[in-house]
Amino acid sequence: MLNYFWKFLTGAFNEIETKKAAEVGWGAVISGAMTQAFFTISLGIGAMEIFGSYMSRERSLTGEAIRIVSLDTFVALMAGLIIFPACSSYGVEPDQGPSLIFQTLPRIFVNMPGGRIWGTLFFVFMVFASFSTVMAVFENLTGMFMDNLGWHRMKAVAVNLVLVLVTGIPCVLGCNVWKNVKIIGDRGILDSEDFVVSNLLLPLGSLVFVLFCTWRFGWGAEKYLEEVNTGKGIRMSRYLIPYFKYVLPILVIVVLIQGFT
Repeated sequence: MLNYFWKFLTGAFNEIETKKAAEVGWGAVISGAMTQAFFTISLGIGAMEIFGSYMSRERSLTGEAIRIVSLDTFVALMAGLIIFPACSSYGVEPDQGPSLIFQTLPRIFVNMPGGRIWGTLFFVFMVFASFSTVMAVFENLTGMFMDNLGWHRMKAVAVNLVLVLVTGIPCVLGCNVWKNVKIIGDRGILDSEDFVVSNLLLPLGSLVFVLFCTWRFGWGAEKYLEEVNTGKGIRMSRYLIPYFKYVLPILVIVVLIQGFT
């Protein structure tokens, strides 16, 4: 069994894929991976932070963050071990972004045995996954209106529901009626929105958060350590503060610049 798993693992990351990564550029590959990390953990737009504000103070934020990142990384690796070998088996290019989900994967499901069943299950599960993402972003918007404008939750939810429905129409029509509309370069509506969010808003938001939490003009390192180490669980070491203050902002800036190249 271990031998079979090793063959599967080495097959997923074979010489061809390594050559493709080298052709694209390892800098672009690493930048894309870090951008995906911003997106999947919901750092730059404050979704993870709004959930953290509701978390019980009985457990430390450091311990919970390690669990979330570990689980997210595990799921991402498993998805990669499934998607890339499947694309290679059926001769389909593994496009990135929205095209991977709405164009590449459907072509794979059509050609595989029982593809209609697996494709249906995939998109059903994706609906539930999208609901969790929408709830995260929606709660961020709702909390902003409640805290800054003093609105009741029902009013904030109703207003944001209308805003989300209206602003989501171009995204829905971008893959069909408006598929020929180009906004940023040769990108369509959906790809353009994905570019703005993934390459600009998420890294920029993450940079704001890390500077606010570690520098005196914001929250400050001492208050940050006190907050993340409150409760039971793994504690954040004080020795990591220089890395957060000086190294991490530079890395985020590099990712932000790389996203425009």
